[in-house]
Amino acid sequence: MGSCGKKPSNAISVSDYPIIFPDYINVTIPYNIAPLNFKLSGSFKKMYVEVEGKNILLTSKNKRYADFDLSQWKKLLHENAGGKIEITVYAKNDKSWIKFRPFSIFIKKDCIDPFLSYRLIAPGYQVWSSMGIYQRSLENFKEKEIITNRLFPGTCMNCHSFKERDHERMLLHVRGGKGGTFISNDSKLIKINSKPDDFYSGFQYPCWHPEGRYIAFSINQTAQVFHTVKDKRIEVFDSKSDIVVYDTNENKAIIDNKLMSPDWFETFPTFSPDGKYLYFCSSQAKEMPAEFDKVKYNLCRIEFDAQEGRFGSEVDTLVRVVDTNGSVSFPRSSPDGKFLLFTLSDYGNFSIWHQEADLYLLDLMTGKYWFLHEVNSDNTESYHSWSSNSRWIVFSSRRVDGLYTMPFFAWIDENGRAEKPFLLPQKDPEFYSNTFYSFNIPEFVDGRVFFSVKELEKAYNMEGKKVDVLP
Repeated sequence: MGSCGKKPSNAISVSDYPIIFPDYINVTIPYNIAPLNFKLSGSFKKMYVEVEGKNILLTSKNKRYADFDLSQWKKLLHENAGGKIEITVYAKNDKSWIKFRPFSIFIKKDCIDPFLSYRLIAPGYQVWSSMGIYQRSLENFKEKEIITNRLFPGTCMNCHSFKERDHERMLLHVRGGKGGTFISNDSKLIKINSKPDDFYSGFQYPCWHPEGRYIAFSINQTAQVFHTVKDKRIEVFDSKSDIVVYDTNENKAIIDNKLMSPDWFETFPTFSPDGKYLYFCSSQAKEMPAEFDKVKYNLCRIEFDAQEGRFGSEVDTLVRVVDTNGSVSFPRSSPDGKFLLFTLSDYGNFSIWHQEADLYLLDLMTGKYWFLHEVNSDNTESYHSWSSNSRWIVFSSRRVDGLYTMPFFAWIDENGRAEKPFLLPQKDPEFYSNTFYSFNIPEFVDGRVFFSVKELEKAYNMEGKKVDVLP
């Protein structure tokens, strides 16, 4: 990209920022992120981009979009880590060049995990065709599949999860046909029949215990209905839900009445980083679907003894419906144990279908929580994950077009203050206009995930291990 063309002379300066997509104006990024290529809105004939940092001046001339050279971009970010770079966009209309107001990109020394995993799925309601779980390098634009349903036609794969972002410890569900729950643990791939006898449903939303032996699951009886008002499309809800913990050593499900009460809906389990607590969402049971909009979830916590495989005697409520008048979903604790990020919507727990859904941050030391102004938008913010160093979050948002979920990243400082988020960079910014897939369940990963096709096929065709229940 270095020195392509001459800098426009006699350009007319304007006080407005350029309108670009993605909106990378004054965002905060890690020093190891892929180039923030962007396109310019408007009927301009030519475009010229000047990037000035601490030691390097880079220029680019491209009619379609700013296309930064990867090696020079990396050098630029590394040399300016802890500071910022300034970008000036020039655009030519029919008669003259315009120089827009320069904008900054702030570069943090806190790196981001090297990979992001997600499911790509068309945003349908009843049926699907192709889908898959993919991994993307965040340091460049390389995307590779982990598993797709081309391998197992007609199946649905979902709820991929990693033990503390470990690329060698992963699980996912495969629904339909010879489906089950596939668990890769210590380089061993097993398949379990994740619906124990007498359970009304199989294992659903997972979270690994930090030691790796246990995995908490919700079990959910889920349904959907369609709204008759134009502003809402679909409602997804649970008519039953409970929580169990699966012991991978003993192949047993640990149950407790405090997490399997018929009077309460319990869902979205997540362990604390030290493994001593299990966080989850809990709502008083309602008649479904008649009272779907009266279901509101508290954020709760219960002690867990990993040595004994046993829960504590008391359930603590950390965020109460009586205070929020809303409904908590997707609680996720930062790896340093300081904060817990959660989604709050008007009701229910399928916040991806709620335009009003926003992200809140809970200080686990003080018990105070707050609305993340810098991160939220006028549209849906939903599923989210933390980076290994507790400085970055990735979250699903529909802020771009209101239809497709896309992954955004934001920096969180040690006091819980957030900076302006940025959209996952693509080589060609037109990618998001041309794709027909939503990014589902974005998760940070510390390395490249590898599944042997032969191992997967062998496990898929085997009978899943039957899970026993340990009261």
